[in-house]
Amino acid sequence: MALTQLEQPLSPQPTPPDLRGYEYDLVIVGGGIIGLTLASALKDSGLSILLIEAKVASAAVAKGQAYAVHQLSALIYQGIGVWDKILPQIAKYRRVRLSDADYPNVVEFTTDDIHTAELGYVAEHQALLQPLQEFVQDCPNVTYLCPAEVVNTQYQKDIVAVDIKVADQLYTVRSKLLIAADGARSPIRQAAGIKTSGWKYWQSCIVAFVKPEKPHNNTAYERFWSSGPFAILPLPENRCRIVWTAPHEEAKALCALDDEQFLAELTRRYGDQMGKLELLGDRFVFQVQLMQSDRYVLPRLALIGDAAHNCHPVGGQGLNLGIRDAAALAQVIQTAHQAGKDIGDIQILKGYERWRKLENLTILGFTDLLDRMFSNNFLPVVVVRRLGLWFLQRVPLLKVFMLKLMIGLKGRTPELAKR
Repeated sequence: MALTQLEQPLSPQPTPPDLRGYEYDLVIVGGGIIGLTLASALKDSGLSILLIEAKVASAAVAKGQAYAVHQLSALIYQGIGVWDKILPQIAKYRRVRLSDADYPNVVEFTTDDIHTAELGYVAEHQALLQPLQEFVQDCPNVTYLCPAEVVNTQYQKDIVAVDIKVADQLYTVRSKLLIAADGARSPIRQAAGIKTSGWKYWQSCIVAFVKPEKPHNNTAYERFWSSGPFAILPLPENRCRIVWTAPHEEAKALCALDDEQFLAELTRRYGDQMGKLELLGDRFVFQVQLMQSDRYVLPRLALIGDAAHNCHPVGGQGLNLGIRDAAALAQVIQTAHQAGKDIGDIQILKGYERWRKLENLTILGFTDLLDRMFSNNFLPVVVVRRLGLWFLQRVPLLKVFMLKLMIGLKGRTPELAKR
């Protein structure tokens, strides 16, 4: 017996008459993009799934967050069957221009480098969230409970008991496996005693929407300044999303400027290639951090997305790593279930950890290296990085390898992405 599902995206869940005694194969805590991706990927698995989300409307929706969506992520969503609902709402980019401050040599990646129609996509948060919510509501094996809060977990030999607070009532469900998709400060991870390694950067990111006077021509820009990377991502209706990294105090000061002053500073870094800029809506600041969980799994528990790792926003890797986590874990779980094995067994779950932990660490290290190499004016480092750009321009094999690494076409490909 399943709980009544959400009738509309982001609407409160009707209070069920009784949750005590309910049993599921899988409980996913966190109904954001990554939790929804995992639930969607398991649509035809035969597993009963409870998806729990604490907030009716997330901060990401309120701030109009936007993301680069890489080629592998698009292939995963195609394999799930939701991509056709996402694609009309997002922008494609066919060219990426990589440059170092005012250094005249620009490395340009194009679709010809990898023989694809697009290099990637840019999606606002809601453009991904809503199609996934609607898709999950059509999954007969998934119950979507929102708003609801997990208040306690008890890991036992054969099950995990999850205490859930719904409309001031406390209920307990039992599951073979608990998935933490509840963000960088994951209460599930902390309650399980899983430690993390990493650091907060000396930088913060300013994010904002702008509308340029001239067409963006489906081009993404990554320009490195000594204060930090500066990215421009194309969006539908000739809008752009800027991701502007700067030291904390500078970022706060920039964000505190009035619109006219802010646009003047923005144009100085943005350049005049798109003409006059118009600021759309508010701008926001968030601190940048790198984090890797010491382990991704324990008996009856697995971490995915930001609950497992965070990285610097350079290259737009964060969300894409989480999407790959979800696809990999779905494959491991479904394969085990089809073989009649216990999906919460630690040996099964370690297969997921071996797959994703090293690949994620590679990208975390790469983004950290990029940020440190380009966010300074130390002359020997400047010489090395500009020599690196020179080689990228002139060595096609190196250029293609770098591009494939950044858009997810290196490493192990989930079966979902091969359909």
